Amino acid sequence: MLIFKKVADLQHWLDTERRAGKTVGFAPTMGALHDGHLSLVLAAKQEGDLAVTSIFVNPTQFNDPKDLEKYPRMPEKDIALLLGAGCDALFMPPVEEVYPPGLELTVQLDFRQLDQVMEGVFRPGHFKGMATVVKRLLDIVQPHRLYMGQKDFQQLTIVRDMIRQFNSPIQLVMCPTTREPDGLAMSSRNLRLSPEMRLAAPAIYRTLLEARDRFQHEPATAVQASALRQLETAGLKPEYFDIVDGISLLPVEHQNESNFIVACVAAWAGEVRLIDNLVLKEGLR
Repeated sequence: MLIFKKVADLQHWLDTERRAGKTVGFAPTMGALHDGHLSLVLAAKQEGDLAVTSIFVNPTQFNDPKDLEKYPRMPEKDIALLLGAGCDALFMPPVEEVYPPGLELTVQLDFRQLDQVMEGVFRPGHFKGMATVVKRLLDIVQPHRLYMGQKDFQQLTIVRDMIRQFNSPIQLVMCPTTREPDGLAMSSRNLRLSPEMRLAAPAIYRTLLEARDRFQHEPATAVQASALRQLETAGLKPEYFDIVDGISLLPVEHQNESNFIVACVAAWAGEVRLIDNLVLKEGLR
């Protein structure tokens, strides 16, 4: 695996590989890698020639500076995991390579309601920072396919819309959420869970599963109210439990209102904020 820290060096190598007819799959990450990240690398290898990963803890998408400071960083372990997954190239740039001084790169797009609901309510400015760094990384790597995990569903939805608005040829591939044996969605933040909260956190997935069953015969408002109670009973502090259209992220009340319906949840487990989601109905998108 090649490791690049400078944009010019990575682009020179990628240009050579593309001229040789190789296809490039790209999985951007913020490090502290787990099997969910590695599944993106494996998908890129299965569907194309080259798997490229980035590790960059993006300062512009943290609305809380303390959250940025606490974000786990373990580059040596991450490199070993990527080697084992067959990653071809790792981009680990310093901040000034991604955001050169004097260059205005902020994405100025109208995402309509996509960045205003759910996470947008509780993390103001997060999605502008996220869209900016993803656009910047896509411009640097210029992949054929972009691999993102379903766990960050709202993020993925906004990136899909950004790709559409820029009329980009990049194909966005959504990879299934990777879970621990007890159902907890794998996340770098799980490393910060206390033993007590690690036992409580799987209630998020259990609540999503129950919501999927109840939504077959109950309206969304009733399912939502029950889910919030269930999370609180488990010792968590939920911020939202929303049932939405999987493309517009607008609320859905009944099964017949959309072909693609997703339940999305955010809850605090002690001092750690966790998100998850589950597709309740998957038809034509």
